[in-house]
Amino acid sequence: MPDIIDLTPFRTVLESRGVITDRETIAPWLTDWRGRYHGEAQAILEPRTTAQVAAIVSIAAQLGVPLVPQGGNTSMVGGATPPEDGSALILSLRRMDQIRSISAQDNLVTCEAGLILTNLHHAATAVGRRFPLSLGAKGSATVGGLISTNAGGTQVLRHGTMRALVAGIEAVLPDGSIYDGLAPLKKDNRGYDIKQLLIGAEGTLGIITAATLRLAPAVGDSAVAWVSLGSPHDALALLRFLEGQLGSCVEGFELIADDALGHVLAHIPKTRSPVETRAPWHALVEIDMDAPDDDAAAQLEAALASFFETGRGVDAAIAQNKAQAEAFWRLRESLSEAERAIGPALQFDVSVPVQDMPDFILNAAKASEARFPGTTASAYGHLGDGNVHFHIRAPKNTVDGPGWVVENSKIISAFVHDAVVAARGSISAEHGIGQMKRAELGRLSSPAQLTSLRAIKRAFDPSGIMNPGKLIPLASEG
Repeated sequence: MPDIIDLTPFRTVLESRGVITDRETIAPWLTDWRGRYHGEAQAILEPRTTAQVAAIVSIAAQLGVPLVPQGGNTSMVGGATPPEDGSALILSLRRMDQIRSISAQDNLVTCEAGLILTNLHHAATAVGRRFPLSLGAKGSATVGGLISTNAGGTQVLRHGTMRALVAGIEAVLPDGSIYDGLAPLKKDNRGYDIKQLLIGAEGTLGIITAATLRLAPAVGDSAVAWVSLGSPHDALALLRFLEGQLGSCVEGFELIADDALGHVLAHIPKTRSPVETRAPWHALVEIDMDAPDDDAAAQLEAALASFFETGRGVDAAIAQNKAQAEAFWRLRESLSEAERAIGPALQFDVSVPVQDMPDFILNAAKASEARFPGTTASAYGHLGDGNVHFHIRAPKNTVDGPGWVVENSKIISAFVHDAVVAARGSISAEHGIGQMKRAELGRLSSPAQLTSLRAIKRAFDPSGIMNPGKLIPLASEG
């Protein structure tokens, strides 16, 4: 067991209310969202200001106490779970949730790291703008976590990942100094871009405390369609066709296998198929027009009619109102919940070049089922950016689901990741590396990549106090 950490200097900075030691209060924050990783921590530190974060980090650096930053604790890869040995303290940014400024004219918002994504959406809507990134955990995920993991979501096709939406960052570095890079400069050639190093670093290089984010104009008119198709190749053809017909207004394009849709219909109450004719694959399409007098539904209907004349479509339905559009999207957003309901599975968040995604989906599923008899494999994802959520489910008669996951995780993960690398892809598309994929990153990365990652980490955090055990492979792992 590690030595008991002297919390007195932290209480001096935060007062007693900002240092939580009650075990029942701490307990929910010791386990990751999926329940796979469990850690220990003597306390949770809850600062309210950047100055307090800087003071905490300075004390931690002097004492050699590791810090694990947390926001909504929605990491899918154990990226915000403290070490099992209790050697680290949790640094929660949840009380730093203020919007410092917002400008519809400049299309910018400056907000603190603990702001919940849904609240950011509401603030942007209140000034006639929107923040164009959304995901299933929007009700608990925080800005700091989204930046630290370079989150993606369903609107990457048009607006890019979090990396593209961050105009400036404020962060506390491992020595306790404050990096003030909030100014949204379009031109800045002062050497290395510290902002971009911090984005996607998963808290291993410093603590993000605030950010300046880009807003987009409010949607003038939108339309959502559900299209049934014969193959993922037909889905890619549809995407390219719509892009040619409608241009950049194609904002969302989700690819869903019919068996995944069936799981949602069977296990999620009050859901129904949008189309009468089921097909092996489906695409969920959203287009957003800038002008309110644009008839998005009419334009989408005309484009789909032209596509169906090519003979590659099976059936389609266009949402007739907002409630129906939300019902279509609920099918997509319920896929993970439905997967959990049908039994244990190993889930992979990977990416391949967009043009290779249809072949990868089909070939990887076929190869996986052949290599691991009794399993079933399927995929869904953001076709427009090549992000595949690939799942391999345990055989139907599996009694010990958690045991099956533990027993098969390493060998199946290696098999899938090898296929991804062979397809020139990435083993992490939008969920990050955390601790779940750290060893695999070490196994599959080039010496040049590993050397660079470790050198950057050493330069920023020579004492290794920032989110230990995450992202950076150990020497034995590559």
